[in-house]
Amino acid sequence: MAELEIRPRARLEGAEDVALAFCATRSGEATRRHPLPSEGRQFDYRTAFQRDRDRILHSRAFRRLKHKTQVYVPYTGDHPRTRLTHTLEVAQVGRTLARALGLNEDLAEAIGLAHDLGHTPFGHSGERSLVQILAGEMPGCRLPERVVREVGTFKHNYQSMRVVDLLERRYDHPGLNLTDQVREGIIKHTTWKVRFPFPLPTGEGLRLSKPCHLEGQAVALADEIAQQTHDLEDGLYAEAVSLDEIEKLEAAATVIERAGEAYRRERRRWRKAAMLQRGLIHLFVTDAVQASARNVNRLTAKHTVGDHTGWLEIADGIPATTVAFSRRVATIFAELKAFIYRFIINHQEVNRQDHRAHLVMSGLFRAYYGNPLTLPTYVLLRVHEETGRPYLRDLSIKQIPNEVDKRYHTDPRFVRIIVDHLAGMSDRYAIDEYKALYDPSSGLAPAGAGRL
Repeated sequence: MAELEIRPRARLEGAEDVALAFCATRSGEATRRHPLPSEGRQFDYRTAFQRDRDRILHSRAFRRLKHKTQVYVPYTGDHPRTRLTHTLEVAQVGRTLARALGLNEDLAEAIGLAHDLGHTPFGHSGERSLVQILAGEMPGCRLPERVVREVGTFKHNYQSMRVVDLLERRYDHPGLNLTDQVREGIIKHTTWKVRFPFPLPTGEGLRLSKPCHLEGQAVALADEIAQQTHDLEDGLYAEAVSLDEIEKLEAAATVIERAGEAYRRERRRWRKAAMLQRGLIHLFVTDAVQASARNVNRLTAKHTVGDHTGWLEIADGIPATTVAFSRRVATIFAELKAFIYRFIINHQEVNRQDHRAHLVMSGLFRAYYGNPLTLPTYVLLRVHEETGRPYLRDLSIKQIPNEVDKRYHTDPRFVRIIVDHLAGMSDRYAIDEYKALYDPSSGLAPAGAGRL
């Protein structure tokens, strides 16, 4: 008679050792900065990377992604991608790549789900606004020169590290206490540097001078695949581009040629668009799997790697783009990316959104920096806790202007805390807050309601 057996963590890790490719990261190798308290748990049935995935899914930063812009603002219709749906597509493509290559799916999924937790409202426009503000280049938001020299700049993958290492508060230690392997994949999902003027809570475990493990590389490529293909689809339905224009691209022509008569005979344009979208994703994912396998096999042959131990001996020296497209597909992908940038990212409606983003982000910063008492109480308390400055609401009205002018405005930590607050906002929250601060006829938005 068959009997179902429960699979504890140790057994799951053993199954991984058997099932995963020699070049995959094992859950049993995971490291974490802080030990995990038992908190009364009596049974351990999750691997380290499963636990990380669950912590990410339950975080506030993850929930806020549903109201953050990808390209088209999420409240203009039901169907454009949001930062959350983009994140889910990246996790899905990342898992597909990982499974096909025998890599650790749980690690890839956790990285994919967390990679954009530090993204600003209004997409990359919000990020550019914060870069300008911190550089002292945003009109109306000038900072003292000493503050500009010390405060650093902004980049969303680095901000994601602040979210998971510092800003989320659910455990004894600040942050989510994720494994180093997930943290490394998050910061390396896009370009990074060993020395970058950004105040990471800690660089421990990030191996900034080394290439990322293959799961992290898979997510970085999945991010590109998901972004370009879904931006193309959103642009098509927003009528920024036409299907006829898309069909002229070499990537689209390749898909159409493979689809054959099924595509050419189809008269329903929405059906052709869906076929083309699926075909592009299949083209890029399939090529990435095949090209990446060839790259790994060349490395193993060159270094005579025979098992996982041998792989670990060379892993720190592999190319940072071992998981990659073939040369031909990389070329046609670049053509697609340039097309999207020209006709979708630079489209009139998207640029109107960009203008609004700069207006809102600079306006909020100007209000918060100029009068810190407009900040939510929990943000002011964080300033007090992290800088040792007096809590402004405890001071008399006469004391506040001098304290703000002499200590708050000259402290880079105060500026960074404002930036943390701005970067964490959803589009909707930022717009409501802007209206509350600048439109006297609006109802006051609850600046900190429901936030701990």
